Amino acid sequence: MPYLRRASKAINVANRIHRLHSDHYYRLGLPYSGSNEHGFCSNSRNSNRKDDNNAIDLSQYPTDKIRNFSIIAHVDHGKSTLADRLLELTGTIKRGHGVPQYLDKLQVERERGITVKAQTATMFYNYNLKENNTNYLLNLIDTPGHVDFSYEVSRSLAACQGALLVVDAAQGVQAQTVANFYLAFESNLTIIPVVNKIDQPTADPERVKTQLKSMFDLDPSDVLLTSAKTGLGLEHVLPAVIERIPPPPGKSDSNLRMFLLDSYYDEYKGVICHVAIVDGSLRKGDKISSVATGQSYEVLDVGIMHPELRSTGYLLTGQVGYVVSGMRSTKEARVGDTLFHTRTTVEPLPGFKPAKHMVFSGLYPADGSDFEALSHAIERLTCNDASVSVARESSTALGLGFRCGFLGLLHMDVFHQRLEQEHGTHIISTVPTVPYIFEYSDGSKVEVQNPGAFTSDPKIRVVASWEPTVLATIIIPSEYVGVVINLCSERRGEQLEYSFIDSQRVFMKYRLPLREIVVDFYNELKSITSGYASFDYEDSEYVASDVVKLDILLNGQPVDAMATIVHKLKAQRVGRELVDKLKKYIDRQMFEITIQAAIGSKVIARETISAMRKNVLAKCYGGDVTRKKKLLEKQKEGKKRMKRVGSVDIPQEAFHAILKVS
Repeated sequence: MPYLRRASKAINVANRIHRLHSDHYYRLGLPYSGSNEHGFCSNSRNSNRKDDNNAIDLSQYPTDKIRNFSIIAHVDHGKSTLADRLLELTGTIKRGHGVPQYLDKLQVERERGITVKAQTATMFYNYNLKENNTNYLLNLIDTPGHVDFSYEVSRSLAACQGALLVVDAAQGVQAQTVANFYLAFESNLTIIPVVNKIDQPTADPERVKTQLKSMFDLDPSDVLLTSAKTGLGLEHVLPAVIERIPPPPGKSDSNLRMFLLDSYYDEYKGVICHVAIVDGSLRKGDKISSVATGQSYEVLDVGIMHPELRSTGYLLTGQVGYVVSGMRSTKEARVGDTLFHTRTTVEPLPGFKPAKHMVFSGLYPADGSDFEALSHAIERLTCNDASVSVARESSTALGLGFRCGFLGLLHMDVFHQRLEQEHGTHIISTVPTVPYIFEYSDGSKVEVQNPGAFTSDPKIRVVASWEPTVLATIIIPSEYVGVVINLCSERRGEQLEYSFIDSQRVFMKYRLPLREIVVDFYNELKSITSGYASFDYEDSEYVASDVVKLDILLNGQPVDAMATIVHKLKAQRVGRELVDKLKKYIDRQMFEITIQAAIGSKVIARETISAMRKNVLAKCYGGDVTRKKKLLEKQKEGKKRMKRVGSVDIPQEAFHAILKVS
């Protein structure tokens, strides 16, 4: 019996090793047909993989049989659910696969219920056109809906010729619907309007059609009515894509030109690039070069996302897929780059507008010894999110860290969460700031992203300052107009446009200082409108403004990581809120702690945390009062010395708390 138990245990270990090998080969996109020494057959998903790869013949799909399209919409209007149904309809994934929002692969996406990364999936669809059964290759790109990730949307649209504009049948046109429509319109894409969730009790498709006509001049007869949840009306979506969206305009007989759309880092393959073949063709083993860096690579693997990586050995004109070329540094994969065959001459593709960073924040390791680990994690993550800017900086209070630029506050929050979840780092983030421009008395003009870089030389004074503004689009029910106007006025907003979409909904456009919206504007807007408001913004010009640097001092020493730049009229209130917050989160210590908010040398707010004290009079049972005074004076002198040499411990919660102070 002991022998049988040992034999059984050995077989289990062998099976486990076998599964690990097969999973490793599966992630590499290679077939694994090995069997263990006991004759157990290999994992079926890997043993069939080679046959699946050979079954895909991309040469059957010339450009006139290819359609590249994206799904764009406001947050929570059903983009990812619609993508699921289309994948099921074409047999790309099995029905009832048990994973809702299949293309939302990040943990942060599933926890928050939002799409953060645009994801591509190739589908094959047999369509009966004019009594002829024709196979089509459809490249679907599911895009984010939140304003902070509009850069992902704009990159995705560069690989498309059309877009499905999805609108909720109950909520109607929202702010991000407007923004995404104009992104697609400016890219000259064919737009197919889709009214989703028509199965809801509150759905009113006719009202939404009227809104689409009045806002975007879209013909109501072109609108598709669907319910992605129940599958109602979905049979009309893909035929509309084939009939209305034009094929890719590339030339198959030209030299290779391909867009680098996105990239991410894989532990086994290195940098995996998502590309769109604009002209020519690409095959495994080809030598390719980058216009941006001038470096050359050999194509180690090439294929499509179906919806996982599926190696095909080649990509043809108009097709979207992935390329593994041995890139090891994230700096080599520049989003928007043009890749071409080495030793050929091509005209570079126009690329993308560079991401404009709206919010800047410092990132520091919670433990100073973890700096290298944080640096490695940020490098890996920026390969997957090219819209983040990173520069090293140092802080007196927090040590070595990074100054990072983000597209918005949610973008910053998601980046922090991914650092912690995917890479196991523990970080401290500083107060988010926006870039200001200052003109000094010596005639110099400087853009300041970090309040710590604000000049402290008393001989050089600020002559003028400018702050960035945004054009905000707000769509609300008409009964909330008054409270929203008050909110925008409090945030120094200037009304530019006011109109009715229909009898119940109002469209408002404001110019607002970016500093006023990056922290809690959206939360407050949702609160005062009972969650019915939708909000979107785009960057605008810099305007003259009277701003000052607000320092936080602990026992007279400035904490550079807590410094911020605020408007002069709000400095008093913000300073008071900051010191009140810090008093709650900083623990009492053996010496007195003075917390101050100051503008230059002028203190505008102060709080004191009293010291923990030992009762030195406990041993005195009487006697001369001078004995008690002597003991108290001795204790007082000791506290003064401790205050001079002691350092104040600032908990991580204190940094998170002051993020919520506008």
